[in-house]
Amino acid sequence: MTLPPQEHLGPGKRIMVVVAHPDDAEFMCAGTIAKWTREGKEAIYVVATNGNKGTSDRDVDLNALARTREAEQQSAGRILGVSHFEFLEHEDGMLQNTLELRMQVVRLIRKHRPTAVITENPTARWVGNYINHPDHRAIGEATVDAVFPSARDFHMWPDLYHDHGLEPHIVDHLYLGMRGDEANVFVDIAETIDLKVRALRAHASQVRNPTPEFDAFVRTMAGRSAEQSGLEFAESYRYFYLGLNAAPPSQTPVRTQ
Repeated sequence: MTLPPQEHLGPGKRIMVVVAHPDDAEFMCAGTIAKWTREGKEAIYVVATNGNKGTSDRDVDLNALARTREAEQQSAGRILGVSHFEFLEHEDGMLQNTLELRMQVVRLIRKHRPTAVITENPTARWVGNYINHPDHRAIGEATVDAVFPSARDFHMWPDLYHDHGLEPHIVDHLYLGMRGDEANVFVDIAETIDLKVRALRAHASQVRNPTPEFDAFVRTMAGRSAEQSGLEFAESYRYFYLGLNAAPPSQTPVRTQ
């Protein structure tokens, strides 16, 4: 079913990206983040797991790999203009949508007070022939529940206020990484696609011996995300306006230039 797109009012001045693994953000929204930071917006990354299972090497030091992937994530984020990083350091491959995980995301939302949150699509069990990683679904589910209603409601973990002074916070704009008919916002990344490629190459433990074919793959995926919009390269999202004065739905997908 194709849902009527909502008028795009976002993202505001401070964007928080919440993902499962180092490099997830670069695949999902690197071009968007680079575009928005160029416009003077602030970007914050929250990475839930340490990425220490991201290898087929049976003899690897998993602690060393986790440190490497954290450093790669910081390098990639800096290419895009990300100003702050939060690492929750859950075990890679074992993330679950628990109340504890949701509380951790709520704490960071109340700490950083973003106007917008981008996260992974919790409804996607597969995309084409790709089986979606369970960590992706878990962090997407926990983040959606943290954004609404938990970060907003004082009586959800009131100790965050009493012990840490963290006031409840309403996130105005929520973006789920999305392709297909349910995407309703398409961000034009033609001017930042090269930065997306550079940021992905910064994950050297995952993108070994990057080739022109890898760069072409990234551009091909951005082209596919743009198909519904008429843009050349795009990143696409299911967008929700959650602010106090929600606008009525629009009837056409939104391109952001």
